[in-house]
Amino acid sequence: MKASKIAYKPVGLALGAVSGMLAGVAFRRAWKMIGHEDDAPEATDRDRSWQEVLVAAALQGAIFAVVKAAVDRAGAATTQRLTGTWPG
Repeated sequence: MKASKIAYKPVGLALGAVSGMLAGVAFRRAWKMIGHEDDAPEATDRDRSWQEVLVAAALQGAIFAVVKAAVDRAGAATTQRLTGTWPG
């Protein structure tokens, strides 16, 4: 395993945590705009429809995937700029 890949591991873990927090904030804001309420439905919430639960899950998954990819890509590009090597 390359030294740059090993050195990037802690950075990647930190970026993963940050991206999770950012995605959570983005999802809550998006759900407030779309669902017009503060809390998204839980899968086990009896008072919510299948449609509500599945739309919330799909939106949450999409937001998390996009935010994670953007943060990971930015971290790798910054690492290359600073070290001259791509971490992956």
